[in-house]
Amino acid sequence: MFSKKEIKSIRNQFPILNTIINNRKLIYFDNAATTQKPKQIINSIKKFYYKINSNVHRGAHFLSKKATEKMELSRKRIKFFLNAKSSHEIIFTSGATESINLIANSISDLINKNDEILIPYSEHHSNIIPWQILCKKKKALLKIIPIDNNGNLKLEKFKSILSKRTKLISLSHVSNSLGIINPINKIIFEAKKYNILVVIDGSQAISHIPINIKKINPDFYVFSIHKMYGPTGVGVLYGKEELLKLFSPYKYGGEMIKKVLFEKTTYANLPFKLEAGTPNIEGIISTLEVIKFIKKYSIKNIKIYENKIMNYATKLLNSIKGIKIYGKVRSNIISFNLKNIHPFDGGQLLDNFGIAVRTGNHCAQPLMRFFSIPGTIRISFAIYNSFEEIDFLFKTILKIKKIL
Repeated sequence: MFSKKEIKSIRNQFPILNTIINNRKLIYFDNAATTQKPKQIINSIKKFYYKINSNVHRGAHFLSKKATEKMELSRKRIKFFLNAKSSHEIIFTSGATESINLIANSISDLINKNDEILIPYSEHHSNIIPWQILCKKKKALLKIIPIDNNGNLKLEKFKSILSKRTKLISLSHVSNSLGIINPINKIIFEAKKYNILVVIDGSQAISHIPINIKKINPDFYVFSIHKMYGPTGVGVLYGKEELLKLFSPYKYGGEMIKKVLFEKTTYANLPFKLEAGTPNIEGIISTLEVIKFIKKYSIKNIKIYENKIMNYATKLLNSIKGIKIYGKVRSNIISFNLKNIHPFDGGQLLDNFGIAVRTGNHCAQPLMRFFSIPGTIRISFAIYNSFEEIDFLFKTILKIKKIL
């Protein structure tokens, strides 16, 4: 586990943590929404515009070659980070949301009338709506994997609704609203008995849990770079090459073509046929620093440390009378409510003390209806959070309870 000295050194790399809010130093517990960015990532983006700003894959000049080289190196580094088979299996998008939409649109030809697509009750809207649209378009059926009162998937019920008509299952690795770690290995194992395709949204897992694509064996794995200390506007879609080759392009324009005639257009090979237009070049290149940062501290060590502060925070919060924590077997997220206090009011009061949290339904309205609540207060941790910050959160919640 990291020492206090190491955590202090890590925190010093994040300039925003010096922000003063209401005469108090910022405590940032909204990492599930987006993580803060260390100096090296900020400097990487600045360096791009100072030194190599140019479009990629299209120019014969030095700057274009340099930018292209850096971007493709980022693709290779992500491949190694995931332990994927080929760089061609790494598609750059604007985020996990676009990655899921890309899959749902491009896989349309493989879905027929009365086929079934399965998603859990607890999913983010971006992993609900694209499948609703696809099912409506293809006259397929969207079936929901039920959950228990703790928010865990009912595995036996899941097994019972699998059939030869089930063509695809899409679920999060870690729930964004509850922090529950879903049993994706068991889900994938059962799915493969029926040759069912599996999409995993790894947005809340990618910077907290070691990911080995070859071992997990999903057909698709998506995530957003801004949830792993990188910039917004960059996402990754990993897909098995044999499946991506079957995809029709999701968007059309420059870069994704091989030859254009007025009579007919032929498309480029992977990964470019799925990457139309000018990408977020500086953001993609900055992922070189993102991966370097995570590797420096080791994803395994990050997981161990975050588990420690997670358990510490859970113990303190559970000692508060009138608190309700939702979900068990969590990653780095705690979703809770205080008796007789609306989550938005609780979040606003915490902000008055300089504590940044997320409140609301967390883009999971069906789940909130399941629990019959308007939303929750969600705190989520990252490598730069400390035990001292959790102590302050605990004391502040006790003050809020007295105020209200």
